[in-house]
Amino acid sequence: MKIQLRQIAHGRSGDKGDAANIGIIAYDDKGYNIIKKCLTAERVKEHFKGICFGEVERYELPNLRALNFLLHNTLGGGGTVSLKHDAQGKTLAAALLRMEIDDDL
Repeated sequence: MKIQLRQIAHGRSGDKGDAANIGIIAYDDKGYNIIKKCLTAERVKEHFKGICFGEVERYELPNLRALNFLLHNTLGGGGTVSLKHDAQGKTLAAALLRMEIDDDL
């Protein structure tokens, strides 16, 4: 069955210069197992095609039931130089939480 990621997790996002930082935190252990399996760096890069022009790195934080993604070359140079509406990446977690995933493990 397909569900939106927001049904099993919440998220936070921000910036580090031209890189966006997105944390996805599962509500429970089952949700963490699902995001760990389904939410790959490649899948996140594909989700943000058109704005993410660099590498996507994924970090696992199992004690928090969370994944952290660093999206390089995404914010048009960062908040002080970019003309993008969200040059700090604050809305990117909300955008990622709309991704549809399979919840059948």
